[in-house]
Amino acid sequence: MAISITACAQKVSRSGNTQGICGTVLEKRGNHMPSPDSPPSKGHPVDREILIFPLLNMSQVEAGDNGFIESVGAVKPVKTVKSHKAGKFCVSLPAGRYSVVVREPKGLYANLFDAQNNIFPVTVKKGKKETISVEIIHQAVF
Repeated sequence: MAISITACAQKVSRSGNTQGICGTVLEKRGNHMPSPDSPPSKGHPVDREILIFPLLNMSQVEAGDNGFIESVGAVKPVKTVKSHKAGKFCVSLPAGRYSVVVREPKGLYANLFDAQNNIFPVTVKKGKKETISVEIIHQAVF
């Protein structure tokens, strides 16, 4: 998963501050091997359910194959939002550290981790919005 810029905002206070996570969900399928004949595909926007959890570490979850998460135990999402057909989503959140995952037919999916094995970590700062791009690549070949 890569991070990219997406214009999106949510008002979270009466003073008009924006704070939370906005982004785009892109899916890549098939052959994405480098080729001199065609530029790399950025993927296609898709509608998906996005779950925002308090920061999750791989040690807290039961992992499956290809980036799928089989169980997060008793941890509940802080927010759940759905991207629309253009793949865009935006959610208001308090300042803090979060994990972003998408719901796929095979389970919860994430394929971005930091050096401490935190799952798709995003830090929301007071009065700021973070822009991300979630790439679903479990059906792609690189």
